[in-house]
Amino acid sequence: MAIFLNKDSKVIVQGMTGATGMKHTKLMLGDGTNIVGGVNPRKAGTSVDIDGTEIPVFGTVAEAMEKTGANVSVLFVPPAFAKAAVVEAIDAEIPLAVVITEGIAVHDTAAFYAYAVAQGNKTRIIGPNCPGLISPGQSNAGIIPGDITKPGRIGLVSKSGTLTYQMMYELRDIGFSSAVGIGGDPVIGTTHIDALAAFEADPDTDLIVMIGEIGGDAEERAAAFIKENVKKPVVGYVAGFTAPEGKTMGHAGAIVSGSSGTAQAKKEALEAAGVKVGKTPTETAKLAREILAG
Repeated sequence: MAIFLNKDSKVIVQGMTGATGMKHTKLMLGDGTNIVGGVNPRKAGTSVDIDGTEIPVFGTVAEAMEKTGANVSVLFVPPAFAKAAVVEAIDAEIPLAVVITEGIAVHDTAAFYAYAVAQGNKTRIIGPNCPGLISPGQSNAGIIPGDITKPGRIGLVSKSGTLTYQMMYELRDIGFSSAVGIGGDPVIGTTHIDALAAFEADPDTDLIVMIGEIGGDAEERAAAFIKENVKKPVVGYVAGFTAPEGKTMGHAGAIVSGSSGTAQAKKEALEAAGVKVGKTPTETAKLAREILAG
């Protein structure tokens, strides 16, 4: 089992023929991802050879789904065109759209997320500005390095890409059912809570690691959800303990105002919900080991 992505997922890549899209399509194929097509209206009807694998290019997401049965799209589309690309994926009712693109205007993200909701939430959006998700040994949709961990019993949900990689590496000997990078922009599709609910329901996940960061109240809301709905052990880490007030830290959503959104406030909310919170990623990994060791 895994959440959102598994060995049966059929993946298309919007923006596959660009330099970034080609690079990561090659890497995803190397991780065993079943990539069945690319989408580029200007190159429809052609195909791309990647290390001996011929991948057809389609004009639209709808056509790609019709011809291949695709149920996941990974988007490597420049920020200016990302909104239109996500809307196209939503119109085609693809079940999962993974938006890797960084620098999408917040009002564009808000618009395509609201559109997805208005269309009945038939398309789960992960991102934007995220590393995507991986179910090790099964499928990789995005830019997470596939060789830093193995299949296992830990579920990981994280706002930060680099901290996703670090935590996967720290716990590589135990391994992961799935790791989901949800992105750190002010508006995102899939949230901590969505991933927590999916991991709670996944019989192959024994422990959940949740990585948050300063800014907003997503972690506080996740803490409330954990308290009411999550029976599995959860270990947390909040990035940004040393961040000065009012300064944007890396991610567009990581802004602290007053005591709201601070790492300390988030840590306290999580601990009140029974989550063990590490002060560093390494300490967080150690807490996870101790719980799994019983």
